[in-house]
Amino acid sequence: MTRPVVIVTGASRGIGAATVRWLGRAGAAVTLVARSAEVLRDVAGRVEEEGGQALVVPGDVSQVETCRHVVDKTVETFGRLDALINNAAVLEPIARVAEADVAAWRYAVEVNLLGPFYLTRFALPALRAARGRVVNVSTGAAHHPIAAWSAYCASKAGLHLFTQVLALEEPDIVAVSVHPGVVDTEMQALIRRRGEGQMSPEQVARFRQLKAQGQLVSPQVSGRSIAWLALHAPASLSGTFVSFDDAHVIGPARATFGEA
Repeated sequence: MTRPVVIVTGASRGIGAATVRWLGRAGAAVTLVARSAEVLRDVAGRVEEEGGQALVVPGDVSQVETCRHVVDKTVETFGRLDALINNAAVLEPIARVAEADVAAWRYAVEVNLLGPFYLTRFALPALRAARGRVVNVSTGAAHHPIAAWSAYCASKAGLHLFTQVLALEEPDIVAVSVHPGVVDTEMQALIRRRGEGQMSPEQVARFRQLKAQGQLVSPQVSGRSIAWLALHAPASLSGTFVSFDDAHVIGPARATFGEA
């Protein structure tokens, strides 16, 4: 296998689906992970149309054995692993701490934080061998609290610190957290539908205004930067929190892949 090999979670839609198409354009072999096998197969077809190779492994990243299987199947199929993109995430429960559903809160932590840990843990031997990369898709909410987002904020803050620790412990790989921007995805639609009465009125109005004024970032633009980081992020970025539109990210990404 001479193609770079990349695992992408949350690959069935939004940022994940955009990212895997850019990876396909780069000729990568991509393992697509999400819960919906049917949708994944459709996205896999687009990856192959772009020139890449696709492996569909449906499953829920909150489950340890799913994560182990994803890594094992990838290495078994392609013989190596060059990068892991931990993109799968859930926002809910959108609720104040006093009213938050306990099971939903736990599940958010399992998907947003434990899933990336499981996958990274199982992928490390192959990533060390390839001197590869881990790209953890983060959010501004990892640093700036938003009312009614306690599970999301806490789990994403944990993911960022996990990235920093990983960079300290694993000098043979590059570990990066990336802020994808405020992206026009189903998560944003959920905020606009469910935020009222839980989030502050100012925050709800802000997110609705971003949509109404066409200011949300395209998944294609964010995905291009994430794909570039997975393939090319230099060692100097290990342990850092970068934004998709930082000049040292978006410029090389555009030069590598072209316009979104």
